[in-house]
Amino acid sequence: MFRAFRRNEDGTASVEFVLVFPAFMILFVSAFELGLMMTRHAMLERALDMTIREIRLNTAVNANHEQIKRMICNGAGIIPNCMDSLKLEMIVLDPRDWTNFARRADCVDVDRPFAPVRNFENGQQNQLMILRACSLFSPIFPTTGIGYHIPRQSGDQYALISLSAFVMEPL
Repeated sequence: MFRAFRRNEDGTASVEFVLVFPAFMILFVSAFELGLMMTRHAMLERALDMTIREIRLNTAVNANHEQIKRMICNGAGIIPNCMDSLKLEMIVLDPRDWTNFARRADCVDVDRPFAPVRNFENGQQNQLMILRACSLFSPIFPTTGIGYHIPRQSGDQYALISLSAFVMEPL
């Protein structure tokens, strides 16, 4: 009876499927999550670059925090709930002294949604400016593949951070 059971080849494809299918699904889910994350980051970078170009060339107009945030959100169409999940920081930076530049980006705190803006100051002509944007996203598959291993921030979301330096053009 045991020999007949050993020689029987029924179900071998099922065993192979059960062993291989989870690995392929984790690979597929991770590729989808990574692709969406990269697309969101590229759109955030592009929107930040377009906004900085507008700010840099229009030095006569001092754009406020809300206007710059709206310009970035309009340029990055793929960011969901952009006005609530995006936090900006713009500072004037002395090229010889980086002590007032915080190394860690400040992202939206989901527990305190009305926290004040960290630093936001408009520059004058020929000043070096740093504009940093941080946006939070929830992983599509938070318990599988890369969605499980992404470092989390506030509200169990991951942060995409974009930074750009520019010099205000003279009039």
